[in-house]
Amino acid sequence: PEQTPELAKYYPTDTLVTGFDIIFFWVARMMMMGLHFMGDVPFRTVYIHGLVRDERGQKMSKSKGNVIDPLNLIEAYGTDALRYSVAAAAGQGRDVKLGAKIVETNRGFVTKIWNAARFCEMNECRPNPDFSPEQAKLPLSRWILDAANRATQDAGAALDAFRPNDYAAACYRFAWGDFCDWFLEFAKPGFTGEDADEIRDVAAYVLGILLRLMHPMMPFVTEELWDHFGYGTEGSLIRAAWPQAVAVHDAQAAVAEVAWVVDLISQVRTVRSEMNVPPSIKSPILLQDASADSLARAFKWFEAISRMARASEIGPLEGDVPRGSAQVVLGEATLVLPLAEIIDLDAERTRLGAARAKAAAELEKVRAKLANEDFVKRAPEAILAEHEERRESFSSEILRLDAALQRIS
Repeated sequence: PEQTPELAKYYPTDTLVTGFDIIFFWVARMMMMGLHFMGDVPFRTVYIHGLVRDERGQKMSKSKGNVIDPLNLIEAYGTDALRYSVAAAAGQGRDVKLGAKIVETNRGFVTKIWNAARFCEMNECRPNPDFSPEQAKLPLSRWILDAANRATQDAGAALDAFRPNDYAAACYRFAWGDFCDWFLEFAKPGFTGEDADEIRDVAAYVLGILLRLMHPMMPFVTEELWDHFGYGTEGSLIRAAWPQAVAVHDAQAAVAEVAWVVDLISQVRTVRSEMNVPPSIKSPILLQDASADSLARAFKWFEAISRMARASEIGPLEGDVPRGSAQVVLGEATLVLPLAEIIDLDAERTRLGAARAKAAAELEKVRAKLANEDFVKRAPEAILAEHEERRESFSSEILRLDAALQRIS
């Protein structure tokens, strides 16, 4: 070809993204043509992804009428929701299942980010150029800064290794879990307390990291929020540097403390949900064989525990375990929740037993089908995958119900 400036600029490229079904028909021929005419390969890396199939795992076909127009999905649910849906499902070695329900569900994640940013704005969180993460003092601040470091490392490593699903998962864990579910919930009283300035600075700083991490996958909502909060000039997020880990003072101690509180609240929530305890009713939390450090944490974080785990009080267990209590292990201690005066334990055992029997019957049906060689040979791949998912789901449900029954046995 004619040696033009454009050719010199764009040849060779860096990475080719392609489906596995055209490796020989397209990729190999591009390689041979490039070597023949240019004396150099057209790309150094080939990222091979799976096919995009419909929600049932079937290949899209005009004759089947299951072809999905991405423009319709964008119009209905937004570009960011579609991009996240594809990235989250694009695991190496497997095809992508895509449909309106999947994108609609994942739109909730985009909305979560928007609402979290709106909450930060309502609490006067703005980027502070004078804020230094190294000077953060609160355990909650140091914990979320350390979580941001880990999320940055995990997301960057996943992108470098061409694992978009792992990248999406790292962003999801950090954004929805660490930042929204825990940090902002723990921080609510702090926005009006004596530590409000630090909490606002940390919230704004971490939100900025979150927007940069998620920009490759959700460019529109992240750019809108980046501009609105004043992290940079309009349209500057795409050129912003990738986040870098920062030094966090005594991060290990902060992580241990906050992780213990998160685990306690999660365990109590699980027990209350399994036992059908009404959210409006608070219950005591007693700690059996708890160390002095654990008891100190419980007292220190009681406001959050009371609000998020619906605890009326918390303290050490004195004497025997009350009759009709649910128990769950937390580190060296055992959490004891006296429920005899709150729910009908006999009725609850009956309900859990009936639910377990139903799940066991459904599991047996699925196992019987999967053990049928004729069914396995004839059934489409999508149907087999659906039955495998049901088997795993019923097995997990039985384990959950067994644990619930054990707690009130």
